[in-house]
Amino acid sequence: MNDDNAKGGLSGGAININDLPPEFLSRMRGCLQEEYGAFLLSYGLPAARGIRVNTLKISVEEFKKISPFALEPVPWCDCGFYITDEKPGKYIEHAAGLYYVQEPSAMCAAPLLKDIRGKAVLDLCSAPGGKGTQLAAQMGYDGVIFLNEINFSRGKILSQNVERMGITNAVVTVAPPVKLAAAYPACFDAVLVDAPCSGEGMFKKEEAAISEWSEHNVAMCAARQAKILADADTLLKAGGSLVYSTCTFSEEEDERQVERFLREYPNYSLVSMHKLYPHRVRGEGHFAALLKKNEGEIGSFSQARPAHCRSEQAYLEFERQFLNIRLGNICTVGDTLYSMPSGVPQITVQSLRAGIKLGDVTSNRFVPSHSLAMCLQPGDADFAELSEEDAKAYLSGLTFRCEGSGWRVAAYKGHPLGWIKVSGGVAKNHYPKGLRMTF
Repeated sequence: MNDDNAKGGLSGGAININDLPPEFLSRMRGCLQEEYGAFLLSYGLPAARGIRVNTLKISVEEFKKISPFALEPVPWCDCGFYITDEKPGKYIEHAAGLYYVQEPSAMCAAPLLKDIRGKAVLDLCSAPGGKGTQLAAQMGYDGVIFLNEINFSRGKILSQNVERMGITNAVVTVAPPVKLAAAYPACFDAVLVDAPCSGEGMFKKEEAAISEWSEHNVAMCAARQAKILADADTLLKAGGSLVYSTCTFSEEEDERQVERFLREYPNYSLVSMHKLYPHRVRGEGHFAALLKKNEGEIGSFSQARPAHCRSEQAYLEFERQFLNIRLGNICTVGDTLYSMPSGVPQITVQSLRAGIKLGDVTSNRFVPSHSLAMCLQPGDADFAELSEEDAKAYLSGLTFRCEGSGWRVAAYKGHPLGWIKVSGGVAKNHYPKGLRMTF
């Protein structure tokens, strides 16, 4: 189960406790004892909704001034807010990547990793990207972050969220943890494992979480988590930090899992452990533990060697005409060009993106990618500031009147939405078809 929603909208209302598995209720009664009654009452409340401001694009204070809905701070995340809006993904500000829709409790794990600027960071079970994009914002473009997802279709959703949030120093991989561990042993300064779990904290959001729950599934999840943690140990260098988190309440997957890990890996120490229950906090529940690896190996990445080809010349001509910045570390995969983040290693597992996808060369002509537009700042290119009406038309895939000529960045309140190509006073729409919205 996952802690957030890839499409930017959360569902979840009150639940009749008679619909919950009896075995689950029995387990919670034994665990919570005198708090059990308050825990049951929490299911009569709507699911908590939240958003996290993307500080790579806008400060929290600036976002407060333009937020399309009311905000109430989340105590454990300085850029997180409770909201009541049921469709937070239907706003222009969301398309601009100014915020990420995330369940409030799930925001508690990433902040446990402090001082990760300039580091090599890995989110091992990343899709759809809530915690990974949160880590990227904490890094502030400084360092390199790997975001890994074993499922290809979920990996594509993760990649889209990385693109929307304007993250330039990410590598999105699609690999089993064991293959990633074989490729990059002891290479990461920090690893976050938001482990696949029985999803007891997701009952209000996903009906499948209830129907799929069983004690057998809890045991299966715990066994799978143990294997993932073993790979996480291989990936983490000595002196590094490991965060293990779930969105479930079962002790087998939470406290007992951490205790087992510490017994099997005595070179680790427990720094802190946190369990959020929906009757204690305003959130659907989460577990997170921070561990320190005191001894072990320190590996190093095999540095990538950018491969150049004639396609680069087409991009450089585009850069000369339409950009006011120079992007380095350019490499090509076929006729697709990328600007690789500084320090990115040679990528030896399947990947979906690395750094900024600049665009593609077709018939010796360069066509810029949506990724490039979404990471630009005012002054980096010719921004066409759109009214709310024109911004909605743009996100819907429509054309509209526009001054200027050539490639311009459609922007709303100073933030990029994507590319337009202007000719004869009309803006040809280059917003990706798969992302288009209706208002």
